[in-house]
Amino acid sequence: MSFSAVIKSIGFLLILFVMLYVGMNNPHPIDFQFPIAGTTAKDPIHAPAAIIFFGVFAVGVLAGTLLHTGKGGGKRSSSKEK
Repeated sequence: MSFSAVIKSIGFLLILFVMLYVGMNNPHPIDFQFPIAGTTAKDPIHAPAAIIFFGVFAVGVLAGTLLHTGKGGGKRSSSKEK
């Protein structure tokens, strides 16, 4: 395991700790409104703050993972061995 992977893992765990800390200190229900989505403008999502924070964090992690591991037209080798 490389040193950068360890540092990234520690950073990720720190972010998870902040998520846990925020969720524990905000147990009251909130109204989540995201007008761009359309459906929450009229009827907001009413859930505990910790669940909303976790959902937003999970979407961000999944989006980052997809962008990081995408199989776009990466570098291709132009030289062929004969």
